[in-house]
Amino acid sequence: MQDPQPPSRPLRNGVRWALIAGAIIVAGGAFAYVGGWLTPHRLTAARLVDELQRNGGGVHPGYRRNHAKGVCVAGYFEGDGKASAYSTASVFAVGRTPVVGRFAIPGGNPYAPDGSVPIRSLALRFNLPNGRQWRTGMNSMPVFPVATPQAFYAQQLASQKDPATGKPDPAKLAAFFAAHPETAAFRAWAKTAKPSASFVTESYYGLDAFYFVDAQGERHAVRWRVVPEATDAQPAPASDDYLIGDLKQRLAAGPQRWHLLVTLANPGDPTDDATQVWPADRTTLDAGTLVLTSEQPQESGPCRDINYDPTVLPAGIALSDDPLLSARSAAYASSYLRRTSEEAHVPGTTAPTHAQPEATR
Repeated sequence: MQDPQPPSRPLRNGVRWALIAGAIIVAGGAFAYVGGWLTPHRLTAARLVDELQRNGGGVHPGYRRNHAKGVCVAGYFEGDGKASAYSTASVFAVGRTPVVGRFAIPGGNPYAPDGSVPIRSLALRFNLPNGRQWRTGMNSMPVFPVATPQAFYAQQLASQKDPATGKPDPAKLAAFFAAHPETAAFRAWAKTAKPSASFVTESYYGLDAFYFVDAQGERHAVRWRVVPEATDAQPAPASDDYLIGDLKQRLAAGPQRWHLLVTLANPGDPTDDATQVWPADRTTLDAGTLVLTSEQPQESGPCRDINYDPTVLPAGIALSDDPLLSARSAAYASSYLRRTSEEAHVPGTTAPTHAQPEATR
């Protein structure tokens, strides 16, 4: 019998892509379609989270099912008033809004090496007056790999590791790519993406479209990202754990800042497909400055008990028709309930005082 031929270059690239994309859930990312597209075997939040657990190496009690390794941060957003013509949300008025956030890397393993994937994430909760909140989850990639919850689930299945090799099956990946040409933009990005040495030097993209609603009730399709003032990006060091140490060092030297850039769509720009980037000539507003002033361990910090559900929005911001948004909300809730029910059994932790995800309270 002849030795099997090595996989072709496209398949080797495909394996690399899967190791990246298989770990991510943007903006978080645990997606599940809950409306019955796969009836009678309906794709649910529980099924999707089960698959993410499997691809993440099993259950790590008390930790998020994705983006498990992270750190809490806190600070404020300094609105400059430039976006107020498009949204009535108070966060965009001139003034400060407190923020609780979380930096993380993708994947369900809280002990994963920081350089295992080139993606970093940033989740934020803006605490507006009168108890209102705005929550958003962003990632350091400009485009999402797939457009629908079913495709994301199919990608998880195709990315399952073969026990014999510890890597995804190239044939399954090739079949997935052939069936999902929309992944091309993400795969092109992933081929050259490299792990950064700092959370602080990354830009973070919201990816999904939303609507800003102005004082006249008119809706404006938007996407947002935050862009750092720090520009000293360096290659990642040869260490498993460096991101949190770098963050502590930078914050000890002073607050770290990003600009919130809001891009306005033109008529016809897709609002239901996170795999498509809007053209670069679209109007972009600098809506203000995100200022992070402190960090705290995720096990005891203020971000621990927050479900960063991106559908939690204040008046002045509304959901688009992107099918990933409602799916993310359902899966985040499922993941949240799992980890908080486990925390009471993890040494050194205490269970949250509330029994439901914050997003449903």
